[in-house]
Amino acid sequence: MIDLRSDTVTRPGAAMRQAMAAAEVGDDVYAEDPTVNRLQEMAADLLGREAALFVPTGSMGNAICLGALARPGSEVICDRQSHVYNYEMASMSAIFGLLPRLVDGPQGAPLPEQLEAAIHPPIYYLAQAGCISLENTANVAGGRIFPVERLKAVIALAKKRGLPVHLDGARIFNSAVALGIPAAGLTAGIDCVMFCLSKGLGAPVGSLVTGSKEFIREAHRLRKLLGGGMRQVGILAAAGIYALEHNIERLAEDHANARKLANALCTMPGLEVDPAAVETNIFMVRTKNPAPDAKELCRRLAGLGVRVDPMGENLTRLVTHLDATGAQIDRAIDAFAEAVK
Repeated sequence: MIDLRSDTVTRPGAAMRQAMAAAEVGDDVYAEDPTVNRLQEMAADLLGREAALFVPTGSMGNAICLGALARPGSEVICDRQSHVYNYEMASMSAIFGLLPRLVDGPQGAPLPEQLEAAIHPPIYYLAQAGCISLENTANVAGGRIFPVERLKAVIALAKKRGLPVHLDGARIFNSAVALGIPAAGLTAGIDCVMFCLSKGLGAPVGSLVTGSKEFIREAHRLRKLLGGGMRQVGILAAAGIYALEHNIERLAEDHANARKLANALCTMPGLEVDPAAVETNIFMVRTKNPAPDAKELCRRLAGLGVRVDPMGENLTRLVTHLDATGAQIDRAIDAFAEAVK
């Protein structure tokens, strides 16, 4: 079965498993796991931050960051399509008392003027902005990269208005590789960045929160609050180290496979794909006559050995990753051609 539902379906290979088995471990709640400490140092260095914290999931990492940046009763200004708003169980509100203030940015990347318009004036009965939360790449927008100059302008606006900025950088290395810009440079000026090990980087679990030493001290406290303290977790951290050492630059292969797939699908009757919009490893496919709707298309593809999920009545998301080889992409193209007949 060729699985194009998500890059979270990747499985650790033999070399990563060997690294996990050989990992030196300690009690991370005491900050005594040497493998975790090494992973955190690597993550901080790659993102150009003072410190980093290993957390079980990206959703926990995002919640920790927002809870550390903004006080209860304040607003988190974010895009309507953002993961922190749509897919994280309203944790910012349920746990930290934060209210999302939504903007509709182009391709999930809000314009500075949109963000500024969302900031309430300092009137006592209005909830005040606590922070700005961005996403790069934008998942629901189809893996789109936050435009570099727009990002700089947003950071400048935040500094002018005295607001901290969080980046949900679950796939920040996809952006960095696609642009040819180191992740540290791409995220410069942002207060905290979360990135995932368990997506395109291929680790089985884990994410990193990065920021200043002071910020990470507070993040460490909030991780404990959320039940994220872990013990001999170096076994998992070793997979993260392997991923950072071996699986960043190869993300370009996933991007190339996504473009190959999109270029083929856009020629098929009833499938709407914009190859020019395929910037990383995610893209959307819209269906229309004579193709079946998204649910039926996914059913037919499953029968042909390809797994994808509908995102709406006529919308399907495709995600390439390290477990989807070039040969498998060719087979997926053939399956789509058969499915739309």
